[in-house]
Amino acid sequence: MSRKDHSDIIPVPHGGQEGVESDLWNSPERFVNRELSWLDFNQRVIEEAENRRNPLLERVSFLSISARNLDEFYSVRVAGLVGQVRENISTLSPDGATPRQQLEAVRIKGRALKQHQQYIWQNLREELAQSGIRIIEPGKLADEDREWLSHYFDEQIYPVLTPLAVDPSHPCPFIPNMGLALVLCLTDPLNHKHLMDGIVLLPGQISRFLRLPSGGGEIRFVLLEDIITLFASRLFPGLEIASSGVLRIIRDTDVEFEDEAEDLVSAYETALKQRRRGVGIHLELEGSLPDTLGRELYKEMGVGPKDVIVLPEMVGMVDLAQLVVKDRPDLVFPPYTPRFSQRVLDYDGDCFAAIRANDLIVHHPFESFDVVVKFLQQAALDPQVLAIKQTLYRTSRDSPIVHALIEAAEAGKSVTAVVELRARFDEEANIRLARSLEAAGVQVVFGLAHYKTHAKLSLVVRREERHLRSYAHFGTGNYHPVTAKVYTDLSFFTCNPALVEDSARLFNYVTGCIVPEHMEAVSFSPITIRQTLEALIRDEIRHVQEGKPGHIWLKMNSLVDPKLIDLLYEASQAGVKIVAIVRGICCLRPGVKNLSEKIQVRSIVGRFLEHSRIFAFGNGRHLPSRQAKLFISSADWMQRNMDRRVEVMVPITDPLVHAQILGQIMTVYLRDTLQTWEMKPQGDWHRASTKQREFSAHENFMNNPSLSRHGGGLNRNKPELYTVPDLGWEENGHGTC
Repeated sequence: MSRKDHSDIIPVPHGGQEGVESDLWNSPERFVNRELSWLDFNQRVIEEAENRRNPLLERVSFLSISARNLDEFYSVRVAGLVGQVRENISTLSPDGATPRQQLEAVRIKGRALKQHQQYIWQNLREELAQSGIRIIEPGKLADEDREWLSHYFDEQIYPVLTPLAVDPSHPCPFIPNMGLALVLCLTDPLNHKHLMDGIVLLPGQISRFLRLPSGGGEIRFVLLEDIITLFASRLFPGLEIASSGVLRIIRDTDVEFEDEAEDLVSAYETALKQRRRGVGIHLELEGSLPDTLGRELYKEMGVGPKDVIVLPEMVGMVDLAQLVVKDRPDLVFPPYTPRFSQRVLDYDGDCFAAIRANDLIVHHPFESFDVVVKFLQQAALDPQVLAIKQTLYRTSRDSPIVHALIEAAEAGKSVTAVVELRARFDEEANIRLARSLEAAGVQVVFGLAHYKTHAKLSLVVRREERHLRSYAHFGTGNYHPVTAKVYTDLSFFTCNPALVEDSARLFNYVTGCIVPEHMEAVSFSPITIRQTLEALIRDEIRHVQEGKPGHIWLKMNSLVDPKLIDLLYEASQAGVKIVAIVRGICCLRPGVKNLSEKIQVRSIVGRFLEHSRIFAFGNGRHLPSRQAKLFISSADWMQRNMDRRVEVMVPITDPLVHAQILGQIMTVYLRDTLQTWEMKPQGDWHRASTKQREFSAHENFMNNPSLSRHGGGLNRNKPELYTVPDLGWEENGHGTC
């Protein structure tokens, strides 16, 4: 299925290849709008809820994920546009749109996505019922169910509810960000005359889908708002319910932090309290609410009429995740247990010995994140370890990594944790973990004032005989054991002197605010990643000019930076072949004649969330090649990652790790057809063709062990390590490299 292009929202010229002019070099229309591209990504997520290759409850889960994505989009990106419009800011985006134009376009497309979600939910609800999972409406409850619910309401729900009247003397109560409220139209039971309206905030601590006792083998749920409506006379005695409906508000979650405050943590805590009362950005109303009441409510909440949407079925679809029950394994993905790194097992679980033998790459979630945890736990317990340094951007509650750092500090080791307080939506969690670390004696640093520390680094210093040896971990993803089960990321372990020394320099940069005078191998933002990437792309252009192949393979979450996109356009015009796997936002237009005809853009959306960043440059040879320049990184190609964050880009030179990432991981991704989407010049996306073959990268990774099982004894000269995928290029007959 193809998605609608953006030509009806942001003007795109016609003519030339596939409806896009070739003469776009000096036009802002050479870029796709960032906000609309993100919504396109969420459309791809939504369509996984319709993909019958996915089990039924997984499709429900995809629908919930798409709703959560939209919540964050409205509270961050749309809120930013609303703020710019309110301040009469007219700065153009790279694609030439004003904030007002972008906001209007986003409203139209966002509304269409929400209506699509409603349509999908109607179908999924029917399929769930056919499979024995039903959402029961109050009017269809059996007498015994009503009796059970009556007791449950009195004991578990009623005590935490607060009925609130809404009339001229009682203004609309404050509803927190992403909070749900049940609105009741209350009448006199004798003459049915409208008396007032009531509001009951749905408590977030109670599940929205309440599971009823077993009913003839079926799994049955009742919505919390339906239960409250059913027994509303106990909240508003003597009144009758004429109609009811749910509303949900999304507020601006952007907050201003005082970076120069004396007590940074206290300043953040104050700002986070303000977030809960942010300006209303988007309001969802259930269709059963009267129009007049809906208008009154959104006016009182300060939400404009263009930011209100009436939904027929389900307000707050993020809660659908509660329907994914554990006792229907036939309706979810088969359980998958990731493999523990065979190399570490070969060395009897000794991470340090395994890393000394050879650099080590671990591909999550197909290989367990437990190896990262074990690396730090071993460091905490090892009496020969003198120091541990660690960055923490996001981690799990009760994190084993945090416990390992605390244990190491309590054992007398020097432990430094760089905790990023500005990790959006994880600020409060990071404040808590910073305090627990400090209480245990860990040296906690909050990084540079004006740059988020997004780099994923661990550094362990160990005494071995009479010398000190350092071991480094570089990751593309967070130190988060929970998300590591569903995010695809790479963990790279090394004791290579150049790399570990660069890691130490980066820690000193973040903790001491001193820019390194020299780096051996690692590039880092905000200083050198951009210039390194520019040099690498220009090298590929030079190779083509010298009559050699020019090839670039990229994998990232977002491709947004205008300068880097323009350089890719320049490379394409010079004859460099470029394939980019971009999970989310892509502002580059591929396949435009005389601009980007040598560029392909793909996106993979499937069981696991693609998160790893891999950059490969042919270095005068066809990709894949042992001679290619290969890098992993924590950075996407966005201005913020290049210029406003601390990020790392690590060269991969070890032959075994190089073969695994480029010859085994990237080539498999490029062979995928079942989960791959292809971007067209207009910015629209189409599912990849499966006429010739059906192939899933995720299934391949789940079923096939990685090269790391070979330890250090692999014959690196075997050509089959670099099998060329069919990318559709005319000159693809060079076999293996």
